[in-house]
Amino acid sequence: MTEQQPTDPTADGWPALAEQVRAWIADDPDPATAEELRRLLTRAEAELPEVDGDTVTPEQRHAAVDVQEAREDLADRFQGLLQFGTAGLRGAIGGGPHRMNRAVVIRAASGLGAFLLGELEGATPAPKVVVGHDARHGSEDFARDTAAVLTAVGVDVVMLPPRLPTPVLAFAVRHLGADAGVMVTASHNPPQDNGYKVYLGGRVVTDAGQGAQIVPPVDGAIAAEIARVPSVAAVPRARDGWAVAGPEVADAYVAQVLRLADVSEAARTAAAGLRIVLTPMHGVGGATARRVLAEAGFTDVHVVAEQAEPDPDFPTVAFPNPEEPGAIDLAVALAAEVRADLVIALDPDADRCGAAVVDPRLRTYSGPGAAAADGWRMLHGDETGALLGSVAAERFGTPGATEVAPDAPVLANSIVSSRLLARIAAHAGLRHAQTLTGFKWISRVDGLVFGYEEALGYCVDPAHVRDKDGISAALTLAGLAARLKVEGRTPVDVLDDLARRHGLHLTDQLSARFTDLSQIPETMQRLREHPPVVLAGSPVMSVVDLAAGSEADRGGLPPTDGIRLLTQDDTRVVVRPSGTEPKVKCYLEVVVPVEEHASPETVGAARAAARQRLDAVRADVAAALGL
Repeated sequence: MTEQQPTDPTADGWPALAEQVRAWIADDPDPATAEELRRLLTRAEAELPEVDGDTVTPEQRHAAVDVQEAREDLADRFQGLLQFGTAGLRGAIGGGPHRMNRAVVIRAASGLGAFLLGELEGATPAPKVVVGHDARHGSEDFARDTAAVLTAVGVDVVMLPPRLPTPVLAFAVRHLGADAGVMVTASHNPPQDNGYKVYLGGRVVTDAGQGAQIVPPVDGAIAAEIARVPSVAAVPRARDGWAVAGPEVADAYVAQVLRLADVSEAARTAAAGLRIVLTPMHGVGGATARRVLAEAGFTDVHVVAEQAEPDPDFPTVAFPNPEEPGAIDLAVALAAEVRADLVIALDPDADRCGAAVVDPRLRTYSGPGAAAADGWRMLHGDETGALLGSVAAERFGTPGATEVAPDAPVLANSIVSSRLLARIAAHAGLRHAQTLTGFKWISRVDGLVFGYEEALGYCVDPAHVRDKDGISAALTLAGLAARLKVEGRTPVDVLDDLARRHGLHLTDQLSARFTDLSQIPETMQRLREHPPVVLAGSPVMSVVDLAAGSEADRGGLPPTDGIRLLTQDDTRVVVRPSGTEPKVKCYLEVVVPVEEHASPETVGAARAAARQRLDAVRADVAAALGL
């Protein structure tokens, strides 16, 4: 089947759409999705009763609506093949080419195999691919189909044990010297979704991006190979022949993560004295995270029982992302109950890490032991990035450095993340790099020793895992919290120290979701033509179109659809369309000066003032976008 064009579900376009549906059903290797489509087709082809004159009964109206809904559903499923891009594949599970299913995955695996064989034509040994999967619906089948397709064309495939975190797969690509890696996961998407991440390494990518996720133009090259697949029936699949790894790869990952821990007797004593609440959020990171923490000496770990085991339906959360409101409520409630020092929340594939701590300035001393009354709050992704960045600065830099060597290690974050990391880097004599959003860009920065983006993604060991890794980030956070507790301090105190040294950086986000996708480019164009002249009372001094101008104008970045605003008081706003959702996202940052020896109360007042300014910026940006 060649790449399809969107099909009109109306009466004129329906025969062609119906023919596409029948052809797909005949080629579908999965009886479940074939039957799903067959039922939809039956509804869409139902014979409508003749209507006598202008009289329409409720039954007739219902029958007509049911036919139209079925045809529109099929038109959506057959608007084209699910796009293969820099995130690989991701979409809702179901039948049809615009859904995640075995037919789409088999095509994707065939395209990946053709790409690898073309890149390594004539090379020996054969291309090597490592395949892993999480616990989502369909993940095991999709991983097995990938192994079967690649094995059939002569690729050497290593299948990881089931239900391992994404960071283990990313580690395995480099650890095993694989030319590519495939991870079947939809990360923190809703339960109805699944996805397909592709990493390249080995002999295919040999520079700083070795082991990272694909970027252009590779994504387009693989997509072109996928489009050449005539049918699923034409794709050979082996019944066996791939290797199945034992526990040794996961053991090697754990051993590498543990090298990040302080192994001194004092550090292990401190670790034993830190009480942690952990939630894997119904995902696959729980067992590995508990093992890492325990072997590093963190023995006082309380796991949220309701969210401890993998469950693809994510029954206790509306959206399995630690950033989402309410997602870590169970963890914070348990933390308040057991009087924990730190909450760690992993997303379902454990590549993201959220954290919550007690901020004494938020205590209300009211309420029956409520977590909010105790002052618990979740750290913003930029706050956790600053904490981990400060650890990296201690490890690789020189505090108070007066210059940065050209070959100094690099701290990096995305253009939408806080500028505080750049100041932390400079203070330690380290280089700083900003990148486009996404770890496919951050993790391939040459000389990188730490990278992050504000969406709870942290890369603390890029030499071994060139992607975000929630488990190694969790261990590093726990180590910092344990050391601080011995000193009578908390992560909040470190954030206050950073504010005194570099100014208080406060960030937030404003998002607008669109049902009419044409409104997204219209919104961006309106902002380009009529940007705000004042934000929160401060004049806008710079407006940079990140899709145009010179590389110097864009801060060394390649072109991307986005707009950056800077005001006289150093407020920054970056507006860009989301790469994964029908949204326009606005990333807001204000900076408030803080005196070097300011008291905690003064820093708290500065944070409150920054929040007021940030709220005013949010209102002005919303008005400028017409929200």
